Formats: sequence, structure tokens, C-alpha cells
Amino acid sequence: MDTVDEKMTIRKANENDASQILAVMKDAEQSGYMLYAPDERNLAPASLCKLIQSINQSPTSGFFIAEHDDEILGYLLLKAETLSRTSHRAQIAVGVHSKSRGKGIGTALFDYVIQWAKESQLHRLELTVIEHNEQAVHLYKKMGFEVEGVKRNSLLIDGHYVNELYMSKLL
Repeated sequence: MDTVDEKMTIRKANENDASQILAVMKDAEQSGYMLYAPDERNLAPASLCKLIQSINQSPTSGFFIAEHDDEILGYLLLKAETLSRTSHRAQIAVGVHSKSRGKGIGTALFDYVIQWAKESQLHRLELTVIEHNEQAVHLYKKMGFEVEGVKRNSLLIDGHYVNELYMSKLL
């Protein structure tokens, strides 16, 4: 699959997706650009099932997946806040399997979720990204996210401190 085609589906995840999502998470973490270091996450499928159920119960949160021919290619977790003063905003975490990167999966996930967030009355989407993850920063900027600030030396990766960028999009 070179590009996203009409056979790809974006939808909310369910309990039956947990094992495949974990495989995508593990693969994405091998890139070295995720919060979890490679092989650091020890999440069991049952625990992920509970997380999926919990996230999807909120009317302004969702655990979304991109799939093609029953294979999960990527995920985007959108978690809204619940306090009255912050309930208009949501945090994003996203991952795409290495064999699916650069093929429009991230763009399709963001297109879908941004529209869904607007319909859900959210006003602000937020994320952080490792500053030197140029491919991800490019995607986020293409989707309308702007850099708001830098978390200096916020992560320690392979013995080196690295910056994270705070990015947001107003809907």
C-alpha cells in the first residue's frame, strides 16, 4: 500500500483491537521517538482493553485506529480534560507502524479526529513531540498545529537530554 486508499477505515478502537494496537505501539516505540523507550512498555492486552473502554466512554475522548484489510496500521488517542475550565481541550498521542509511515496514515487519522473533535465541541488540541523528530513535526504543522513552546531537556534519551516541543491547534 503506497498511499491511503478507499479501503482504509478510521474508527474508534474496541476490546478486540487490543493485541494489534499493542503490536503497533511496540513497533512505534522502536523508532526512539516515543515517550516510552524501546521495549519499556509492559502493558497487557487486558489493561489496554480497560483503557480503551475508559477513554471511549467519554463523549469528548476517543481511542481511534486506522485499519486496512483488518490490519491496524496506526492509532491516535484523544483524551479530553474534565474540569470545567479545561474541558474544551484534549491531549493527543499518536503512533503509526513503521511499515505504514509516509503513506498518509497519520494524515488520515488527524483529518478524521480533528473533524470528530470539532463535532464534539472541543476547541483546543495539544501534543508534545521530540524536537528532532522532523517527520512528526512536519506532519503536525501540516495539520495546522503550531509550536507554542519548548520543554528544555525534558527527556533523557541514550544519555543525552533532548527538548520536546509543545504544539497546539485551535479548532
